[in-house]
Amino acid sequence: MTEITTPVFVCFALPEEARPFQKRVPKSPAIRVIVTGMGSRNTERSLAAALGESKPAFVLTCGLAGGLDAALPPSTVLFETGDAALAARLSSAGLRAARFHCAGRIVVTAFEKAALRRETGADAVEMESGCIHAICRRHGVRCATVRVISDTASEDLPLDFNALATPEMNMDFGKLALAVARSPGRIPSLLRLQRRVSMAANALAEKLVAILDGRP
Repeated sequence: MTEITTPVFVCFALPEEARPFQKRVPKSPAIRVIVTGMGSRNTERSLAAALGESKPAFVLTCGLAGGLDAALPPSTVLFETGDAALAARLSSAGLRAARFHCAGRIVVTAFEKAALRRETGADAVEMESGCIHAICRRHGVRCATVRVISDTASEDLPLDFNALATPEMNMDFGKLALAVARSPGRIPSLLRLQRRVSMAANALAEKLVAILDGRP
């Protein structure tokens, strides 16, 4: 990854989203992985601290996204940016241009996804990129959203993960265990989602390596 001479910030909300990329990319001062935490409050705090230390060449806001466009299958990697040079780089790596909606909560049901599609025209939904783009604009830093579809527009998530999060938007694993114990019939759906998420995160990692290596 010798072509990048100024650090690039690659942001993920959760360690599970970042891990496949971290396994593939060699440690380098040219790439800084930032795990921000979920939601705008955690994201703003983490990214503002990083930008206070150094100004990157550009920022990628990465991770999982829920599909709003019914034509998007799982593991489709999408991007959105207002920067022409970044758009060309991402397109050349095989990513599909899209519109994202940045939500304040996890979108759980197909009904909610359909409503968001009608209201916003967005192709996918996530929770951090809007905040990251706003911060980057204030700092004069180029930015792109790079997200992978983990759950499609037509499917419900097996649990309402909003109800299982702490006020700081961290997963409360005690609540999760209790929810599973109360609804053991949802375990197969949770396991399928876990496999889907793992496949999506690996697909995203492969594209990110290609983007940062300058290869299609």
